[in-house]
Amino acid sequence: MEDMLFYDRMQFAFTITFHYLFPQLTMGLSLIIVYFKWKFLRSKNLVYNDSAKFWMKIFAINFSMGVVTGIPMEFQFGTNWAKFSELTGSVVGQTLAMEGMFSFFLESSFLGLFLFGEKLLGHKLHFLTGFLVFLGSWMSGWFILATNAWMQHPVGYEILENGKFVLTNFTELFTNPWLLPAYLHNQAASLVTASFVVASIGAFYVLSEKHEKFGKLFLRTGVVFGLISTLIVAFPTGDMNAKNVAKYQPASFAAMEGIFHTEEGGAEIVLIGQPNMKEERLDNKFAVPNVLSFLTYQDWNAEVKGLNEFDKKDWPTNVPGLYYSYHIMVGLGTLFIGLMALAMFLSWRGILVKTKWVLWALLFAVPFPYIANITGWYTAELGRQPWLVYDLMRTAAGASPTVSSGNTLFTLLGFIGLYLLLGLLFLILVGKLVYSGPKTLKD
Repeated sequence: MEDMLFYDRMQFAFTITFHYLFPQLTMGLSLIIVYFKWKFLRSKNLVYNDSAKFWMKIFAINFSMGVVTGIPMEFQFGTNWAKFSELTGSVVGQTLAMEGMFSFFLESSFLGLFLFGEKLLGHKLHFLTGFLVFLGSWMSGWFILATNAWMQHPVGYEILENGKFVLTNFTELFTNPWLLPAYLHNQAASLVTASFVVASIGAFYVLSEKHEKFGKLFLRTGVVFGLISTLIVAFPTGDMNAKNVAKYQPASFAAMEGIFHTEEGGAEIVLIGQPNMKEERLDNKFAVPNVLSFLTYQDWNAEVKGLNEFDKKDWPTNVPGLYYSYHIMVGLGTLFIGLMALAMFLSWRGILVKTKWVLWALLFAVPFPYIANITGWYTAELGRQPWLVYDLMRTAAGASPTVSSGNTLFTLLGFIGLYLLLGLLFLILVGKLVYSGPKTLKD
């Protein structure tokens, strides 16, 4: 049973990690595309219009890859996690169905119109199709996060005698106190990824002296959106999420922060340290006294509960993994703020395009927002363990009892091979688009 559960979790972790490489760009990029099209309507400068169409092509490739890699996860609910689907389907099935019906079809339908309907529609309706693509992508995030928020902090439900969950209050599902902070944080983080991608390609064009007018525009746009979004990710959305974890999942909060024993009279915030599970402490730590208490409760001397306050069977399953995921996310987020603030200052001074080391830094920074987003999701999901539905259904209780570990391992290896090919195809297609650059056409 333990082997079966391990491979079930590994397969879902791999498929969702690979899948989320794509929507985290499309959600943020859709807003930047709308901005470019809006700027064109205001200024009649064709560079903005050509930029919107260029980025929508990259959006379309990402969207297609997201659809292809998202379908296997839906099937896994019926294969590897059939018991979870059977018991909670009347709750999570509603939000997932709404995501497909209201968001996916809206996004996909108007994506086609934006790509191929500009001459037929005219610029104002073309802008509207871009806005509806943006709306659909952000609605998709809302419904997915509503599902996850219910698993993190279940509300508005009743458990029947047969163990099935039923929804008793539809409104509570979408007013869940976990939902709005998580959604805003997730969307701001996706905008961070999109901003870095836009700024990076802008830096590439400026450094290579190709498509320079587009390069300068992409740089400016990526840096402005990047600075705003990196700040929002940290505060208020990151702060709100951390307070939710402290309030509703205190054991997870203790593991995230590496607090093994309750700290009375003020808890320190650990910047660097390594969890020692055998001795239940942090090794080689570098910490700042009392700061965690203030950030969490606005009281320098507030008590923060440690893992020792909770039964070990209720501890997060992988404390070191949760701790490192959280600190990687926070550390990278801090670096992003510094880099974007510096780039913004240089742009304001008019010397960003001449400061090559910053351009190189922006160019090579592209993978790190993806890493930060993925570790952010790991933080949320590892923090919920060992529960599928927090404090109500353990992960082991949701697995399919009839799917063997061998079958799951075999399909996992198949996914790894197939996704490697898909990843290479994606890089080739996007690489060709970036190399050829935006096309300047007469109106």
